[in-house]
Amino acid sequence: MYSEEEYLMLSALQHLLFCERQCFLIHSEQEWQENYFTAAGSVMHEKADRVGLEINGPALKIERGLPLRSSSLGLSGKADVVEFHRAPDGAWVPFPIEYKHGKPKADLSDRIQLCAQALCLEEMLECRVPEGALFYGRTRRRLPIEFDLALRNETISACQRLHDLIPYGEPPAAVYERRKCEACSLKERCMPEVTGTRQKVAEYLQAMLEGND
Repeated sequence: MYSEEEYLMLSALQHLLFCERQCFLIHSEQEWQENYFTAAGSVMHEKADRVGLEINGPALKIERGLPLRSSSLGLSGKADVVEFHRAPDGAWVPFPIEYKHGKPKADLSDRIQLCAQALCLEEMLECRVPEGALFYGRTRRRLPIEFDLALRNETISACQRLHDLIPYGEPPAAVYERRKCEACSLKERCMPEVTGTRQKVAEYLQAMLEGND
Protein backbone atom coordinates (compact mmCIF):
# COMPACT_ATOMS: atom_id res chain seq x y z
CA MET A 1 0.00 0.00 0.00
CA TYR A 2 1.19 3.51 -0.82
CA SER A 3 0.79 6.53 1.44
CA GLU A 4 -0.93 9.72 0.26
CA GLU A 5 2.47 11.38 -0.26
CA GLU A 6 3.51 8.62 -2.65
CA TYR A 7 0.50 8.84 -4.98
CA LEU A 8 1.34 9.61 -8.62
CA MET A 9 -0.91 10.86 -11.39
CA LEU A 10 -2.79 8.13 -13.20
CA SER A 11 -2.19 9.95 -16.49
CA ALA A 12 1.56 9.45 -15.99
CA LEU A 13 1.12 5.86 -17.15
CA GLN A 14 0.44 7.13 -20.67
CA HIS A 15 3.65 9.15 -20.62
CA LEU A 16 5.64 6.23 -19.18
CA LEU A 17 4.56 3.87 -21.93
CA PHE A 18 5.12 6.45 -24.66
CA CYS A 19 8.64 7.35 -23.46
CA GLU A 20 10.23 6.96 -20.01
CA ARG A 21 12.38 10.04 -20.52
CA GLN A 22 9.33 12.15 -21.39
CA CYS A 23 7.56 10.77 -18.33
CA PHE A 24 10.47 11.71 -16.08
CA LEU A 25 10.74 15.24 -17.49
CA ILE A 26 7.01 15.87 -16.99
CA HIS A 27 6.38 14.27 -13.62
CA SER A 28 9.73 14.60 -11.88
CA GLU A 29 11.19 17.78 -13.35
CA GLN A 30 7.81 19.45 -14.02
CA GLU A 31 8.55 20.18 -17.67
CA TRP A 32 5.65 20.66 -20.06
CA GLN A 33 5.08 22.25 -23.46
CA GLU A 34 1.94 22.25 -25.59
CA ASN A 35 1.91 21.32 -29.26
CA TYR A 36 -0.84 20.48 -31.74
CA PHE A 37 -1.26 16.93 -30.46
CA THR A 38 -1.43 17.83 -26.75
CA ALA A 39 -3.73 20.81 -27.41
CA ALA A 40 -6.13 18.71 -29.49
CA GLY A 41 -6.19 16.05 -26.80
CA SER A 42 -6.88 18.66 -24.12
CA VAL A 43 -9.86 20.04 -26.04
CA MET A 44 -11.33 16.56 -26.40
CA HIS A 45 -10.88 15.82 -22.68
CA GLU A 46 -12.45 19.15 -21.70
CA LYS A 47 -15.62 18.13 -23.54
CA ALA A 48 -15.67 14.70 -21.91
CA ASP A 49 -14.68 15.88 -18.43
CA ARG A 50 -17.68 18.07 -17.65
CA VAL A 51 -18.28 17.00 -14.07
CA GLY A 52 -21.72 15.69 -13.26
CA LEU A 53 -24.13 12.80 -13.09
CA GLU A 54 -26.63 11.95 -15.81
CA ILE A 55 -29.53 9.54 -15.37
CA ASN A 56 -30.42 7.78 -18.62
CA GLY A 57 -33.33 5.59 -17.67
CA PRO A 58 -33.54 2.87 -15.04
CA ALA A 59 -30.54 0.87 -16.32
CA LEU A 60 -27.88 3.50 -17.07
CA LYS A 61 -26.17 6.29 -15.12
CA ILE A 62 -23.29 8.36 -16.51
CA GLU A 63 -20.70 10.03 -14.27
CA ARG A 64 -18.31 12.55 -15.86
CA GLY A 65 -15.01 13.69 -14.37
CA LEU A 66 -15.15 11.06 -11.61
CA PRO A 67 -12.17 11.27 -9.19
CA LEU A 68 -10.20 8.04 -8.92
CA ARG A 69 -7.61 6.74 -6.46
CA SER A 70 -5.94 3.49 -5.45
CA SER A 71 -3.70 2.91 -2.44
CA SER A 72 -2.54 -0.44 -3.84
CA LEU A 73 -1.36 1.14 -7.10
CA GLY A 74 -0.37 4.48 -5.59
CA LEU A 75 -2.36 6.41 -8.20
CA SER A 76 -4.91 9.18 -8.28
CA GLY A 77 -6.62 10.90 -11.16
CA LYS A 78 -9.92 11.34 -12.92
CA ALA A 79 -11.99 9.28 -15.34
CA ASP A 80 -13.33 11.00 -18.44
CA VAL A 81 -16.60 9.09 -18.26
CA VAL A 82 -17.85 6.15 -16.21
CA GLU A 83 -21.11 4.55 -17.22
CA PHE A 84 -22.91 2.51 -14.57
CA HIS A 85 -24.94 -0.31 -16.09
CA ARG A 86 -27.57 -2.05 -13.96
CA ALA A 87 -26.99 -5.80 -13.84
CA PRO A 88 -29.84 -8.35 -13.70
CA ASP A 89 -29.32 -8.67 -9.93
CA GLY A 90 -29.83 -4.92 -9.51
CA ALA A 91 -26.16 -4.03 -8.87
CA TRP A 92 -24.55 -1.13 -10.74
CA VAL A 93 -21.50 -2.23 -12.79
CA PRO A 94 -18.94 0.50 -13.68
CA PHE A 95 -17.87 0.81 -17.33
CA PRO A 96 -15.00 3.35 -17.72
CA ILE A 97 -14.55 5.19 -21.02
CA GLU A 98 -11.34 7.04 -21.92
CA TYR A 99 -11.37 9.61 -24.73
CA LYS A 100 -8.40 9.84 -27.10
CA HIS A 101 -7.77 12.34 -29.88
CA GLY A 102 -6.18 10.06 -32.48
CA LYS A 103 -6.74 6.48 -33.54
CA PRO A 104 -6.15 3.07 -31.91
CA LYS A 105 -2.49 2.36 -31.14
CA ALA A 106 -0.55 -0.82 -31.79
CA ASP A 107 0.89 -0.80 -28.26
CA LEU A 108 -0.91 -1.29 -24.94
CA SER A 109 -0.52 2.25 -23.56
CA ASP A 110 -4.17 3.32 -23.91
CA ARG A 111 -5.45 -0.04 -22.68
CA ILE A 112 -3.20 0.07 -19.63
CA GLN A 113 -4.33 3.58 -18.71
CA LEU A 114 -7.96 2.48 -18.99
CA CYS A 115 -7.31 -0.71 -17.01
CA ALA A 116 -5.70 1.37 -14.24
CA GLN A 117 -8.96 3.32 -14.03
CA ALA A 118 -10.85 0.05 -13.71
CA LEU A 119 -8.56 -1.15 -10.91
CA CYS A 120 -9.12 2.14 -9.07
CA LEU A 121 -12.89 1.75 -9.42
CA GLU A 122 -12.72 -1.84 -8.14
CA GLU A 123 -10.82 -0.74 -5.05
CA MET A 124 -13.01 2.31 -4.40
CA LEU A 125 -16.38 0.64 -4.97
CA GLU A 126 -15.48 -2.92 -3.90
CA CYS A 127 -16.85 -4.42 -7.09
CA ARG A 128 -15.67 -6.12 -10.26
CA VAL A 129 -15.11 -4.05 -13.43
CA PRO A 130 -14.86 -6.55 -16.30
CA GLU A 131 -14.65 -4.19 -19.26
CA GLY A 132 -14.58 -0.62 -20.54
CA ALA A 133 -13.99 1.25 -23.80
CA LEU A 134 -11.63 3.64 -25.56
CA PHE A 135 -13.24 6.31 -27.73
CA TYR A 136 -11.01 7.67 -30.50
CA GLY A 137 -11.66 11.04 -32.12
CA ARG A 138 -10.23 9.96 -35.46
CA THR A 139 -12.57 6.99 -35.89
CA ARG A 140 -15.45 8.37 -33.79
CA ARG A 141 -16.04 4.89 -32.42
CA ARG A 142 -15.72 3.02 -29.17
CA LEU A 143 -13.19 0.23 -28.94
CA PRO A 144 -14.36 -2.30 -26.29
CA ILE A 145 -11.60 -3.42 -23.90
CA GLU A 146 -11.76 -6.51 -21.70
CA PHE A 147 -9.78 -6.28 -18.48
CA ASP A 148 -8.40 -9.80 -18.59
CA LEU A 149 -5.65 -11.16 -16.35
CA ALA A 150 -2.86 -10.41 -18.84
CA LEU A 151 -3.85 -6.74 -19.14
CA ARG A 152 -4.27 -6.41 -15.37
CA ASN A 153 -0.77 -7.82 -14.82
CA GLU A 154 0.70 -5.48 -17.45
CA THR A 155 -1.01 -2.56 -15.71
CA ILE A 156 0.26 -3.46 -12.26
CA SER A 157 3.77 -3.89 -13.67
CA ALA A 158 3.59 -0.46 -15.34
CA CYS A 159 2.51 1.13 -12.05
CA GLN A 160 5.51 -0.40 -10.31
CA ARG A 161 7.83 0.90 -13.03
CA LEU A 162 6.30 4.35 -12.65
CA HIS A 163 7.00 4.40 -8.92
CA ASP A 164 10.56 3.22 -9.51
CA LEU A 165 11.14 6.00 -12.05
CA ILE A 166 9.51 9.16 -10.70
CA PRO A 167 10.48 9.74 -7.06
CA TYR A 168 13.92 8.22 -6.93
CA GLY A 169 15.11 7.47 -10.45
CA GLU A 170 17.65 9.18 -12.68
CA PRO A 171 16.60 10.69 -16.02
CA PRO A 172 16.51 7.84 -18.55
CA ALA A 173 18.79 8.17 -21.54
CA ALA A 174 17.22 9.60 -24.67
CA VAL A 175 16.48 7.15 -27.46
CA TYR A 176 15.76 8.92 -30.74
CA GLU A 177 12.81 7.44 -32.60
CA ARG A 178 11.90 9.78 -35.42
CA ARG A 179 8.13 9.29 -35.47
CA LYS A 180 7.69 9.52 -31.68
CA CYS A 181 10.27 12.25 -31.06
CA GLU A 182 8.98 14.57 -33.79
CA ALA A 183 5.48 14.36 -32.26
CA CYS A 184 6.70 15.02 -28.71
CA SER A 185 6.09 18.47 -27.25
CA LEU A 186 9.30 18.17 -25.19
CA LYS A 187 11.61 17.49 -28.13
CA GLU A 188 13.45 20.81 -27.71
CA ARG A 189 13.93 20.22 -23.99
CA CYS A 190 14.96 16.59 -24.39
CA MET A 191 17.19 17.00 -27.49
CA PRO A 192 17.11 13.25 -28.25
CA GLU A 193 19.42 13.49 -31.28
CA VAL A 194 22.15 15.06 -29.12
CA THR A 195 21.70 13.40 -25.74
CA GLY A 196 20.95 10.02 -27.26
CA THR A 197 24.12 10.16 -29.36
CA ARG A 198 26.14 11.35 -26.37
CA GLN A 199 24.87 8.42 -24.32
CA LYS A 200 25.83 5.93 -27.04
CA VAL A 201 29.35 7.39 -27.24
CA ALA A 202 29.73 7.19 -23.45
CA GLU A 203 28.61 3.56 -23.46
CA TYR A 204 31.04 2.76 -26.29
CA LEU A 205 33.97 4.36 -24.47
CA GLN A 206 33.08 2.57 -21.24
CA ALA A 207 32.96 -0.76 -23.06
CA MET A 208 36.37 -0.03 -24.63
CA LEU A 209 37.88 0.76 -21.22
CA GLU A 210 36.42 -2.37 -19.65
CA GLY A 211 37.73 -4.44 -22.56
CA ASN A 212 41.25 -3.17 -21.92
CA ASP A 213 41.28 -4.17 -18.24
